[in-house]
Amino acid sequence: MGHRYDAVCDGLINQPRRWLVTGVAGFIGSALLERLLDLGQTVVGIDNFSNGSQANLDDVLAIHPDLKAQFDFVEGDIRDPATCARVCKDIDYVLHQAAIGSVPRSIKDPEPYHATNVTGFLNMLLAARAAKVSRFVYASSSSVYGDHPGLPKHEEAIGKPLSPYAATKRMNELYGEVFADVYGMQIVGLRYFNVFGRRQDPNGLYAAVIPRWIGNLMHGKPCVIFGDGSNSRDFCYVDNAVQANLLSACSPVDRLRSPVYNVGCNGRTDLKQLFTIIRDNLAALQPENPGITEVATAEAVFEAPRPGDIPHSQASIEKLSHDLGYEPSHEIAAGLAETVKWFAEHPERMAH
Repeated sequence: MGHRYDAVCDGLINQPRRWLVTGVAGFIGSALLERLLDLGQTVVGIDNFSNGSQANLDDVLAIHPDLKAQFDFVEGDIRDPATCARVCKDIDYVLHQAAIGSVPRSIKDPEPYHATNVTGFLNMLLAARAAKVSRFVYASSSSVYGDHPGLPKHEEAIGKPLSPYAATKRMNELYGEVFADVYGMQIVGLRYFNVFGRRQDPNGLYAAVIPRWIGNLMHGKPCVIFGDGSNSRDFCYVDNAVQANLLSACSPVDRLRSPVYNVGCNGRTDLKQLFTIIRDNLAALQPENPGITEVATAEAVFEAPRPGDIPHSQASIEKLSHDLGYEPSHEIAAGLAETVKWFAEHPERMAH
C-alpha cells in the first residue's frame, strides 16, 4: 500500500471524522463502510435498496459487531431533497456512490437513470453545500470516455457518451465542476473502471460479469461472452477504489489539481483471459468445496456483441498517483483470487 494512503489512514485513526456514504448497501458502498469502520470513523449511510442489499450491510456489521453504534443507517432515496438534507447534517466528508448502473439497462429505460443519477446527484450537491461539508467525492465512470479511441484513457480527452448511463455520469462531472467554481465547494469525481470484488451482485439480467461468471461456474451454468472475447477492460479490485475515495477525501486541497481522476490499474484484460483466470481460481479451490461443480474443463459460450459496449478500456492512473499518491494494492490476478475465494465461502450469495 502507498505511503500516502497509510498516512491518510493513520491520520483518520488519530482524528476520526463523520462520513456520509450514499449507496452504502451496494458493493462499493459497503466496502467503504467496512474500511471506515476499520479506521474507527463515524458513518452515516443511506440506501433505498434498489441495487444494494441488507445482506451487504449485515456482512460488514458481522465483521465489526462492536462498532454498530458508529454506523447510522437511513433507508431513503436521494431523489428526495429533504432526505438528502437530513443525512448531510454535521458531515465532514461525503462519498457519493448512489446511482443506477448498467449501460444496456439505461438504453432500454433511460428515465430512472436521469432521476437518480442526475436529479439525485444535484439534490446531494445542494444538501452538501447547505450543510457546509468539507469535501464531496463522487463516483463517475469510465463510460464518459464514450467513442474516444485513445488508450490508455487520459482525463482531459473524452468522447461523446454512447448511452443514457454515460450521459448521466458526464452530467455529474459538469455539475461537480460548476458547483466547485461557483460555490467554492471541494468536489472530486472518480471515474471508476470496471470495479469488482466481494459482495458484488451476481444475480439479475445486468449483473456485472465477474460475479455472474463465478456464480455460473459454481452452478455448472454457461458463461456468455458477447463478441469474440477480444474486448478488454481495466478491471479494478474494490480495495483500490476504496483507497482512491479516502485519498480524494483527505488529501490537502492544493493536491487536488484535477476535478476528476481515473480509478483503475492501468492494465487490460480481455474477456477470454478473464474467463480463464476465474475458472482456474475456482478449480484450485474445488477440492475444499465439494459444492462447486467440475469447472476445470469449462469453456465460455460466445454470443453477438451488445450495443453501447466499447471494445477496449484502460485507465491512465498517472494523475491520481502523482497528485494523491494512489498505488493500487491489488492487480487483477490478486483481486480475482480474493474475489473468487470470497464467493466460494459465501455460496448463499450465489442463489440463482
